[in-house]
Amino acid sequence: MMTTLQITIQDALAIITLDRGRSNPINHQMVKELTDSIKILEEDNAVGGVILTGKDGFFSSGIDLIEAYDYNEEQIREFWIDFLVLQNTLASFRKPLVAAISGHSPAGGCILAICCDYRVMADGAFMIGLNEIPVGIIVPGSVFELYSFWLGRHKAYQYLMEGKLLPVADALNAGLVDEISPAADLINAAIKKARAYMQLNPVTWSESKLNLRHELMDKLHADQTDALNKMLQQWWAPATRQGLQLMIQKLKSKNTPVK
Repeated sequence: MMTTLQITIQDALAIITLDRGRSNPINHQMVKELTDSIKILEEDNAVGGVILTGKDGFFSSGIDLIEAYDYNEEQIREFWIDFLVLQNTLASFRKPLVAAISGHSPAGGCILAICCDYRVMADGAFMIGLNEIPVGIIVPGSVFELYSFWLGRHKAYQYLMEGKLLPVADALNAGLVDEISPAADLINAAIKKARAYMQLNPVTWSESKLNLRHELMDKLHADQTDALNKMLQQWWAPATRQGLQLMIQKLKSKNTPVK
């Protein structure tokens, strides 16, 4: 029984809707459920493509800092290991995978979106991007590789180093999203794109996707142990903990859409 997402399948197209609270913050349970679901859908011959979406106003607000802050050392290590597994599972998915970005999508939410083949974002006063560094989280190299796959290395580097969050129109101009849709038409726009991919020969499409992502996937699957150890060391640093506490206070009082 899944508690953090819902899946519907119609005419060989699966729609995964993130469904955890108002802003879909990513906790360990969601990471595991989404990873398992993607693996199952990849093996299901009755499914030809997948759409990943969220709720009105939020695709996902990123890592659930309120919950993650209280993880012990073993729990936070397992969380990050499994989050990187989720990233790689999404990025190496053989079938068409379209993100219908229904609202704010900072940090972890943005990572889910950039694993997909195509991103349609709802028009509105929403932000998307990777703001890990201002939050106090060291960016692993695999995230840079994924970001730069779409943005180019120069732009990805600069955006990451300043923790830049982009409004919808800027995200389109930067190549971070591929299409803007009125919120009411978002799912239909994503379905249209997914079905356009699904009409092509599945073997040709799939093998070509993996060929074009071969170098990326090699980098994503490289050993992340050293980077993870440094991330975790910094996670427990007093300055980081203090910064996270302030951010959590803000989240609890305002439900601010940050990581």
